[in-house]
Amino acid sequence: MPSFKSMLDSWLEARLPAVPAFEPDLETRLALCRRHGDFSLAYSTAVQPGLRYFGDDKGYIAFATKMGHAFVLGDPVAREADRADFIRRFVAETRHPCFVQIGAASAGVLADLGYRVNQLGIESDLHLGAHSFAGKRNETIRYSEAWLRRKGYRILECDGSVVDAEEVRHISSNWRTGRIVSRREMRFLNRPFEARLAPHMRRFMIVHPEGHATAILDFDPIFQGGAVVGYTSAFKRKLVGTTAHAEIGLTKFAADRFREEGRSRLSFGLSPLADIEASGFPESRIWRHSFERAFRSKRINETIFNLQGQAAFKRRFHGVHQPSYIAFKRGSPVEMLALLRLLKTL
Repeated sequence: MPSFKSMLDSWLEARLPAVPAFEPDLETRLALCRRHGDFSLAYSTAVQPGLRYFGDDKGYIAFATKMGHAFVLGDPVAREADRADFIRRFVAETRHPCFVQIGAASAGVLADLGYRVNQLGIESDLHLGAHSFAGKRNETIRYSEAWLRRKGYRILECDGSVVDAEEVRHISSNWRTGRIVSRREMRFLNRPFEARLAPHMRRFMIVHPEGHATAILDFDPIFQGGAVVGYTSAFKRKLVGTTAHAEIGLTKFAADRFREEGRSRLSFGLSPLADIEASGFPESRIWRHSFERAFRSKRINETIFNLQGQAAFKRRFHGVHQPSYIAFKRGSPVEMLALLRLLKTL
């Protein structure tokens, strides 16, 4: 029998305006992503299960609904010149949708439509063409990779010959037992982990001196004009008790490989609620201060999600930071509650 919460959700979502049907299959979504997926979340919008789509053969907006609210994931996957039009059309068709983890261009369009725009956190990138791990500030990163090799660990790209899907699933499930909340994984801004890689993804791993894998690091592709120009760090998994050098050493190894291949960008994705400042757009001061408090909150970091730890790991690599935004018309506590439930943080 459905729970009261699920029945309430269904009733609230039934009140949303009907969005024109657009149901592209995976092949179509990936084709559009290859042409226009030049931002860190683009690939996830194409392959994440449970999303809905608005658009046409020129591009799409990915979104999900919760508690009678619509939430857009990232920027439109469309030509840069067409993205503003996709946003305006979707806003016209949908009752006050909220846009989550968008860039400055999309934020500007929404501000012109009367939205309030707050910083959601920062995204950090390595510009690989000009980047190097030389110098004192990268000394600890170099040390992690050297330590792993000195202790007999192997660092390599996974081609399926070292570990199978079952061992990968074991690493992931074991990793989950050490999480703050082990019974669920975040959704929407993240997607469920899969043991088998989706098309164009890359996986790197650390193999223990005894021969078994202890850590894996998966990357999503970033496209431009049909070519892979970089990657986004998507999933990190390791066995409980694995050395802290594993994630750092794996990341350095992958970055070096991508640079050697001529890729231009490695994105670490979003550090949620980190380094929140005034957005420069019309914004909600209440939510800005709430985001700042949430990032500093010991209770949230220890019982819900380790915001500070995630941001600290990404800062180790001294990437280029740019703000990421959330835009809303309502910005009510109920809308934010709906977003938290969609993210599976509650």
